[in-house]
Parts: sequence; C-alpha cells; structure tokens
Amino acid sequence: MSTDVREKAINSLNHAKKYIFGQEKLLDSILCALVCEGHLLIEGMPGLGKTMSVSTMSKLCDLSFKRIQFTPDLLPSDLIGTMIYSQKTETFSTKFGPIFTQILLADEINRSPAKVQAALLEAMAEKQVTIGDNTHKLSAPFVVLATQNPIEQEGTYPLPEAQMDRFMMKIHVDYPDLEAEKSILDLGKNFLDDIQATLSTDDLLTIQEQTNAVYIDDKMKDLIVRIVHATRPSSDLFLKENEGVILAGASPRACQWLYKISKFTAFIDGSDFVAPHHLLKVVPDVLGHRLILSYEAMLDKIDARDVALKVAQKII
Repeated sequence: MSTDVREKAINSLNHAKKYIFGQEKLLDSILCALVCEGHLLIEGMPGLGKTMSVSTMSKLCDLSFKRIQFTPDLLPSDLIGTMIYSQKTETFSTKFGPIFTQILLADEINRSPAKVQAALLEAMAEKQVTIGDNTHKLSAPFVVLATQNPIEQEGTYPLPEAQMDRFMMKIHVDYPDLEAEKSILDLGKNFLDDIQATLSTDDLLTIQEQTNAVYIDDKMKDLIVRIVHATRPSSDLFLKENEGVILAGASPRACQWLYKISKFTAFIDGSDFVAPHHLLKVVPDVLGHRLILSYEAMLDKIDARDVALKVAQKII
C-alpha cells in the first residue's frame, strides 16, 4: 500500500480538526462518504457544527458544493430544477437546480414533507435527475450529506424507510466536551476563507483505488452476509433474543456498504486487509438506521445501533 496518499488524507482530516472541534468521527465519516461515493445522514441538535463540518471538508477536497435549506414550503423543482418557457423564442429551456453539484448539503432534510424528500431518491440511487422529458446525469462524485434534527423536535417529518436505506451511514453528533467547546470561542469569524484545498479529485480517485485494493478474505465476506441476515426475523440466523424487538432487518445494500466501508476503515488504519475489528467499528452506523424496531422496543428506548452491534458481536 502506498502511504503517500493515505498520509495526505490523514493530514487533511487533521487540518479540518483544527477548525471543527470535538467532531472527529463526523469528519472521518464525511471523507469516507466522498471516497466510497455514498450518502451520509448526520443527526444532531442544532448548533453542533454539522453544516460547518461539511463546508470545511468540501473546501479541503476542492469539490463543487451547494447547500439547500429544507423548509416545509420547499418544492421538488426547487431542488432538481424545472422547465422554463420563453415567450421570446417560444421554446422551453431547462433551469438546473442546486442538486447539480458534487457535494449537496441537504440541511435539515426532515423539515420538508415526503414529496420533497422523495425527489432526492432518483438522484441518490441512480446518480441522475429527470426534468421534463429529459434525464440528466449528475457529476461524479455526487454525494448527498444530509443533516437532520432529532425526530422529536417540533416541525420535523420522519424520513421514509426507502430513503433511509439510500444513506450508507447515519451518524449521531453529540455535544463537544469542555476543552473542545472552549476552543470554539477562539475560532475566527471567517475562518473558512483561509482554508486551502489539500486533496484533489485525483487524490480522491487514488484513495478510492487503494481502498478497493484492500484485501478482504472470503471468511470476512461470510461474516458480513451472516450479520445482515441475522437482523432479519425470517432468517434462520435471527437471534431469539431479538424476537419482538426487530420488526424488519437490513436490506442487501447493508452488505454492500459494510464491505466498502470496512475496506476504507482498514485503509485509514494502514492495514492491507480487513479484520473483524474494522467491521465491528462500522456496524452501528451502517445497520442502525436500517433496522425497524417494534413499538414496544421504542417505548423501552432500545437503540437500534446497540441492537446491531450486539448482533454482530454474537455472529463474530
């Protein structure tokens, strides 16, 4: 494994951590999303640096970046674009929406109703958008980094299961510790203007190639598939202790993302192969939002991330 591009990636993360305090896992996950070309759902209370983290990483990676604030009155055409009629030429022209970018920050995605959230589905899954009769390809990489406030917050709409499954990971952002929050006080007002790109698109492609080259044994592949199957009540691998807890398990997309993200984790760790601890590290973020828990489990405040991790530990 060439260490040059890996060191550049780690240096970029360390550079970002000079400005974003106490959110190391979030920054790591954003880089993972860019390399693996997956979409990331970031959940946390307002004011925890979710939007700032995405803005910082987009500058460091020198990618085109657009932000759209999701509101209850947002329309699908505000997101993907629309056809505009010109009386002068008597023809229609296409006005492209903010989705035509490399990094789309969907800020507070759960503040918009299902119609707008559904407008993202084609773009997230197919990397293309249909406006009128024409289908337009999106640029590569195309990554949706969506932030949302906890569902219990007033004025929020839970994302449908089909859309939740489109996100490779769901990250929970918590409050920074005392030292990190103290460091925020010394942060300059316009610090984003001082950030210079440290990773090019070519660097990201090289990291992608080296991540794909990380070796994963057939036994690890079996573990990945067995873990996902063990979350499904209809499977022979389903654990009896989860009866009445899990209503529906993870989809095959979960297998694909566990495979890709465990490789990226091994790459960042400097390992040439995927080990069980790389897999366990990413299981809660990949599987947690894909499990549908029973009403009783939710009343008991059982966390789907914890359930996923326990399943993986039992299988491994």
